[in-house]
Amino acid sequence: MIVIISGPGGTGKGTVAARLVERDPSLWLSRSWTTRPPRPGEARDAYTFVDDARFDTALAAGEFLEWAEFLGHRYGTPKPAPPPGTDVLLEIELQGARQVLERHPDALLILLVPPSSEVQAERLRARGDSEEEAARRVEKGRLEEREGRALTPYVVVNDDLDRAVAEVAGILERHRSGAEAEPGAEPRKGI
Repeated sequence: MIVIISGPGGTGKGTVAARLVERDPSLWLSRSWTTRPPRPGEARDAYTFVDDARFDTALAAGEFLEWAEFLGHRYGTPKPAPPPGTDVLLEIELQGARQVLERHPDALLILLVPPSSEVQAERLRARGDSEEEAARRVEKGRLEEREGRALTPYVVVNDDLDRAVAEVAGILERHRSGAEAEPGAEPRKGI
């Protein structure tokens, strides 16, 4: 199974994904590639950091499950090769999530959203984004949230990390057990 954690920048996708993997050994986190430089204080294993030439080579060879350009940098998810018996966890932007859903309509998309635009901007600045970049990402995030809500009934507000991780884990468990979507959920549209 493919599980996608997506949402606007500054929602805690990477932190939630890391906690899920710690909590659930049957999840295998696929590490995305990016052409952007590491942010100050960012873990070296947050992404596979590559130059444009290496990214172009992988793209030409068809090595990506999805890829997208975002704010002048490219991000891509290599086609996964998880260990047997594990589910693939992707932590990707919405544009990439759409591509994965086109190829794998049975993938589980969980949208992570911030509790407010103010909190989102604060998180973005705390990780090193400039005031202008944070404002641009917050504005883009509003659109991504609307689009994401049209694609999945699974929306988690990350206002408390432990609660958000527990909620995502619960959605995953219900999905694995074959339980129905949330009451009132609408089917995916607009992929």
